[in-house]
Amino acid sequence: MSAPWSGDAVPADSRKSGAALPLVVAGFVLSAVLLWFVSHQALVVLGFTGGIAVLGALAWAIALRQPAPPQTEFALPDWSVTVAAIERPDAAVAVIDRAGRLACANALYEAWFGASAAPPRLPLDPASLERLSRTARAAWRDGRGRADLLEGGQAGRDGGRWKAEVERAGRGDDFLVWRFTPIHAADPVRDLCAHVEGKLGRALAASGVAAAVVDPDGRIRAASAGFALRAVGEGSAALAGQDFVALLRQDEGDRISWAREGRKGQPLTLHYLPVADPDLAGNPDPDSTPSLMLVVDPGAGIGGGSGESSAKVPHLEALLAQLPLGLAMADRDGRLLFANPAFMRAAGREGEPPPTYPTDLVVQEDKGALSDAIRRFGQGPANSGDLAIRLAAQPDDPVSLSLAGVRGLGEASVLLGLTDSTEETRLKRQVAQATKMQAVGQLAGGVAHDFNNVLTAILGTCDLMLLRHTPGDSDYDDIQQIRANSNRAASLTRQLLAFSRQQTLRPEVLQLPDVVSDVSQMLRRLIGEKIQLVVTHDRNLGPVRADPTQLEQVIVNLCVNARDAMQSKTVDGSGRLTLSTRRITAADVRKMRSEIVPQGEYTALVVEDTGGGIAPEHLGKIFEPFFTTKEQGRGGMMGGTGLGLSTVYGIVKQSGGFIFADSEVGKGTKFSVYLPVHHAAATGQLAGSTQPEPAEGRAEALPQQQWSGGGRILLVEDEDTVRMVAERALVRAGYTVTTARDGEEGLEKVAVGDEFDMIVSDVVMPTMDGPTMVRAIRERLPQMPVLFMSGYAEEQLRKEIDLDGVHFLPKPFSVQQIGEKVGAVMAGARGTAGA
Repeated sequence: MSAPWSGDAVPADSRKSGAALPLVVAGFVLSAVLLWFVSHQALVVLGFTGGIAVLGALAWAIALRQPAPPQTEFALPDWSVTVAAIERPDAAVAVIDRAGRLACANALYEAWFGASAAPPRLPLDPASLERLSRTARAAWRDGRGRADLLEGGQAGRDGGRWKAEVERAGRGDDFLVWRFTPIHAADPVRDLCAHVEGKLGRALAASGVAAAVVDPDGRIRAASAGFALRAVGEGSAALAGQDFVALLRQDEGDRISWAREGRKGQPLTLHYLPVADPDLAGNPDPDSTPSLMLVVDPGAGIGGGSGESSAKVPHLEALLAQLPLGLAMADRDGRLLFANPAFMRAAGREGEPPPTYPTDLVVQEDKGALSDAIRRFGQGPANSGDLAIRLAAQPDDPVSLSLAGVRGLGEASVLLGLTDSTEETRLKRQVAQATKMQAVGQLAGGVAHDFNNVLTAILGTCDLMLLRHTPGDSDYDDIQQIRANSNRAASLTRQLLAFSRQQTLRPEVLQLPDVVSDVSQMLRRLIGEKIQLVVTHDRNLGPVRADPTQLEQVIVNLCVNARDAMQSKTVDGSGRLTLSTRRITAADVRKMRSEIVPQGEYTALVVEDTGGGIAPEHLGKIFEPFFTTKEQGRGGMMGGTGLGLSTVYGIVKQSGGFIFADSEVGKGTKFSVYLPVHHAAATGQLAGSTQPEPAEGRAEALPQQQWSGGGRILLVEDEDTVRMVAERALVRAGYTVTTARDGEEGLEKVAVGDEFDMIVSDVVMPTMDGPTMVRAIRERLPQMPVLFMSGYAEEQLRKEIDLDGVHFLPKPFSVQQIGEKVGAVMAGARGTAGA
């Protein structure tokens, strides 16, 4: 900005010369004095001073005659004025300098990206950051740049999507001005209804075209003013909800006219356009797809005679240009005649002119197939279909292109339809991730079952060997080491079962703050003194139904994970860990706009740390088993195996809840666990009760006293090593044991008349499984007590062992555990018989 001119008549240079005059005079006098001391001749001094005076006067006169050139003075930059100038309600604007520092930004930029982030280093996904970096380099080089799609980031909490433009500016071209505008996901049907009822509908009516949007059940959702005028006459009310077909009539020659005009009505041309994506298998489903109905007067619009087809094509183009559906027209030779903005946006070319050929929009491998399809639909009878293509702008995600042959439109012979599939692609990836997690869970459950059988044999053999060795023996410590490692392996199998959602839960109705309170003291010891633990709770939290022990495991795993993240970020290992419970209402769920969490009331557990955060490329894999970014030996209770978060995921999902992770590199991570609020059943059970609900088909609680009366036991197990260990353990406990390799052999033992006091059986066996054998034995001996043992979880086998009076012992078990369990079942059976 130029400074205003001064009001003085003397130029600025003259004022500067006047200010320097005393210095010149002083120098002149000093020179004359020095000359006198050197020469001591008055004539010389007088001549010198006279000459200098004449020259000075002459220079002064010349300077006064020449006007000083105007000089522009620039005021210092006032950024508050710039901020006021760039303030916009519809776009975020930021200015950065050559060093990449944020000079100023408007309020919308701070709301979307924060005040500390400067382009191109914004909180976006990796692909968007790469596009933004290329745009910045192009702007510094060429003066301007553009990025058409940016996603994720801090505003990604509510699904942010933008396009960005940048321009180089400043006196020295040392600033970049960035402008970010949001990309809104449009509802095609809603937008089309608004257009039909508004200006577009009036423009169509002026051209002899009546438009209406009709639902699959034939009811009118929206209609133009011209349609209402032709269908029901002047002063008609809104047509929403009326039957579309009832407003038209069809004569013997299949000609259509307005019903209110009767037989005198002129024939009309009816065009049908689906307002949705066609199914991948073929044409749009009329039972689920709204339609745009265009009723055209004779000789007008697209329904006129063939001689006027070329003149009426502009009317069709004007109509298609206003539709929110991606539509384009091509001729028989494959040249693109027209493409509306929605089509170019879906093709990833928003704001660009349509190319010469539609094949320019797809990858090289799909050009031939698309060209052949256009020629095929452009010739012969009019038909329609779909073609899977890969766009050049999005080569990794195939999309469906709809093609329909049209006739009577001059050069146009093929109508192309393309819809923005960004959201659909995101949902497909979520479904694929969920399917992969389910498949890995099933695999983990099967591996855990087989591994539990092996561990049962190892642990049982160690227990039997320890009975023959005492502390101090040379082999005692080695056996104990084998047993300790086996127990650690058993812990890993339990984590696999938790991830696969196949572990046995003991759910109770409880308050989440009570569980947090119970585990808080242990957490303070786990995280250490340098990490601050902050616990907060909302009021009026609803009760949840979950296993309190497993919930404690969820809290511990998340907090230990947060501790490791904070210790790896700072040298002293300090940080802040926030543990909070929140009340989530149905209105809060609607605001989340989540497609995963059903609407309802939830109690949320939030664990937030100030660690280094999780990289975007790792965030989608953190719940997968054995995935870890920690060093070997770290990871707290899980030892860096990568099962900590997968265990949390399995427990939460098996409890009917949901878990989400939000992270920003350098700032920290937040895990949010949503558990549905439990509402008391009609039986009158209190919502706050913490009594466990009895599972159907499970035996009542066992008596606590020890059984020492012996007994005859039928042991059925297909694994030789497990059968041997169980047999030796029970014989040592004083029982008479008869073994069988499978269900058929066990059934034969009973059929020949052998008497038994109890059956101990595996569940899954070849030929005949355990439950089938028990049902056959119960037909003879209905009161026979049964103990099932299995490497699978009881929860997974509930349907198979749905029998009365049965008990369950999970593998792996020790010699002492099977002895105590059998004794408890025997004591309970004798107590029941005595009663």
